[in-house]
Amino acid sequence: MTVILVSNRVADPDVVGPIEGGLASALLQAVKTSGAVWVGTRVQQSSPDRKEPLTALATIGAGTTARVDLPGALYQQFYRGFANSGLWPALHSRPDLIRTNEDDYKAYREVNRMLALALRPLVKADARIWVHDYHFLTLAEELRRINIGCPVGFFLHTPFPARTAFVSMPQHRELVHALLCYDLLGFQTEGDKTNFADYVGHELGMELDANSIVAGTNAHLASFPIGIDVQAFAEGALKAAARPDIARLRASLQASQLAIGVDRIDYSKGLENRMRAFDRLFHTAPDLKRQVSFLQIALPSRADIPTYDNLRVRLAALVSEINGRHGEVDWTPIRYLNKGFAQWTLAGLYRAAQIGVVTPLNDGMNLVAKEYVAAQNPLNPGVLVLSRFAGAAKQLDAALLVNPHDTDAVAGAIRQALLMSPDERRERWDTMMAVLRDNDIDDWFNNFLAALAATSRQAIKVPYKKVASAYAGPSVLPNPFGIAAAKSS
Repeated sequence: MTVILVSNRVADPDVVGPIEGGLASALLQAVKTSGAVWVGTRVQQSSPDRKEPLTALATIGAGTTARVDLPGALYQQFYRGFANSGLWPALHSRPDLIRTNEDDYKAYREVNRMLALALRPLVKADARIWVHDYHFLTLAEELRRINIGCPVGFFLHTPFPARTAFVSMPQHRELVHALLCYDLLGFQTEGDKTNFADYVGHELGMELDANSIVAGTNAHLASFPIGIDVQAFAEGALKAAARPDIARLRASLQASQLAIGVDRIDYSKGLENRMRAFDRLFHTAPDLKRQVSFLQIALPSRADIPTYDNLRVRLAALVSEINGRHGEVDWTPIRYLNKGFAQWTLAGLYRAAQIGVVTPLNDGMNLVAKEYVAAQNPLNPGVLVLSRFAGAAKQLDAALLVNPHDTDAVAGAIRQALLMSPDERRERWDTMMAVLRDNDIDDWFNNFLAALAATSRQAIKVPYKKVASAYAGPSVLPNPFGIAAAKSS
């Protein structure tokens, strides 16, 4: 079986430094060991007047990565425009932040069409195509247009919102019709799957049968909570704990405990609420000043979108205000860093922290929560404070679960974590580690592919027109472009 993975970003294992995006980090190890072909995009590196984009290939363990070149202006409309100014806020239940237009939507559809053409030369008789995330909601429809009939699955790494939020997208019907061209639609949680089923039932009049197949299509719905490589992360954290920079961090804390948060600067992550929770903690429990410092690693993201740039400015001002109010000459309540770190450095930082603070307002899974747990010292583990609205909360219910909108409740949970007995910390940690080991990245990868393979055996032959969208794309597509392979070790 040939497995072809598609995502917007593809991790480069040869680059020293942080891996951009949780998706890329999650897929990296699976591709290395599975032998899959992993296809992503990049802004065009070749001549701008080139008619056919270049797909550059490179080896990665037993697998292969490929990047499809896209014209810069088209990519920006696709990525900055429709995907992240339209779909991202809709999927995270923020319809008030949706900013999109017809030109951006056409660019989104065009990029999906170009990716379909890029994949065609790679598709063999035994191929399985697995598409990742909101950048490629319409890719299966484009693959079907060019008569690629192999099983094609899709996994949504973000939440799928309530129907009332998703209908705020002007193109919501076309997008969901296109999604129904996939053979398998995977979601992080059962709640996300239920929201999608509710949408197709109420908006399209299409019900699910007893096997969770959307009536009149071959689209199977299922949840596949994504995991991490638990053993590798635990071992990496143990090794990283001896690094000089981690030792300097511990020394700088003096007698204080450390709480840590690691996030992109994004309105879905609840960073402002989190900062206010620490402010509230020091107001209501001044005796805890100097007993805890909070390290927030906040990686700048999508800075060319005004919503994100405005958030970055507000966060910097809020941190300065809180530190000015509560800080001392030899103690800083919040240490705020706007840069990324390599994965194993993060593992060492997680292990050094007595509290992990993961409080998104809305999140598909949030692998930081799982990484924090896996990184802990089994004899003296830290405590995870986790938002109820992260997908991880469905599995890690032994964490201190909080409503991230309730500042007092988050402050109270941080205080509870600081005062928790060693026995209770170990009991909670043991429970969460058992869940992580039983649901690791290999289980997720293999379970999805097994379910995708099963869809081909259950396939209902449905005429394409029954699930085709109203998108007025080209009826006759040009010949696929060739692939210039430049393999490297």
